[in-house]
Amino acid sequence: MSVMPRIALTLGPVFFHWPADRLADFYRRVADQAAVDRVHVGEVVCGKRMPFSDSIWPEVIERLERGGKEVVLSTLAAPATVRERRAVNDWCSEGRLVEINDVTAIPARSGQAFVIGPFVNVYNESTARFFAARGARTICPPVELSLDAIGSIARNCSDVDFEIFAFGRLPLALSGRCYHARLNNLHKDSCQFTCEQDPDGLAVDTIGGQEFLAVNGVQTLSNQVQAFCPTPEDLRAQGIRRLRLSPHTADMVAVAEAYRGLLDGAQSPASTRFALSCLDLPGGMVDGYLSGKPGFHSEGQST
Repeated sequence: MSVMPRIALTLGPVFFHWPADRLADFYRRVADQAAVDRVHVGEVVCGKRMPFSDSIWPEVIERLERGGKEVVLSTLAAPATVRERRAVNDWCSEGRLVEINDVTAIPARSGQAFVIGPFVNVYNESTARFFAARGARTICPPVELSLDAIGSIARNCSDVDFEIFAFGRLPLALSGRCYHARLNNLHKDSCQFTCEQDPDGLAVDTIGGQEFLAVNGVQTLSNQVQAFCPTPEDLRAQGIRRLRLSPHTADMVAVAEAYRGLLDGAQSPASTRFALSCLDLPGGMVDGYLSGKPGFHSEGQST
């Protein structure tokens, strides 16, 4: 009797500007308690934040690996300066697995294995094969794709692990402008790192009071929180081998535990959604994109 493959859980990089001590405490707890297989570390959103966290990564990586986690080094999604591109090249020269969030980093990886993050546009099989031929071993597609669309690509690229962004505010776009600086009447170059005031991003409503988006420095995110809770059978049928959880200030150990129970068949999608709804999430739960609906749609909501 064949054993069905286990669907792995990944903890993605922290998108927000958390103080170094908060980051270190977060990853210590993840190392010791979180039911995840792989953990991403590194600054992805804003290169100006890097000096605040660079010094903690060696200790964090050592602690995570000692806790049995596979560590992935995540690169900046929009490197703009010589210093930032040098930092990307340094990450890519490491022996550990690296997540590439900007295609210009691929040559620096020199044919070694890497992960393609959700900031890179992978919308069809040809693009997936292009990256696989250059060393991609995992692809986390853009968040607006449906499960059926991702499954179609995954089934035609069986040598690559496809990973779905299952939990967290959805990363939608990056800008050359800093929304937090502008909001506080500051210039981007002298932003005073005001994004630190909003550790889950700052919710943005329309003039009419409708929940709309969230901002995180130069990043635009969904206002709501993706909470995709599929059955493991649904994922296997689509050729999906991994789910990704994006860190927030909510109890991520509890989030990981809920998803591990779901993927192991120990609890249903409905009970998983209920467990997530009991946590202190920064927004309502949605899963529209993956079901081919508008992103703000949620399970049980009428179309």
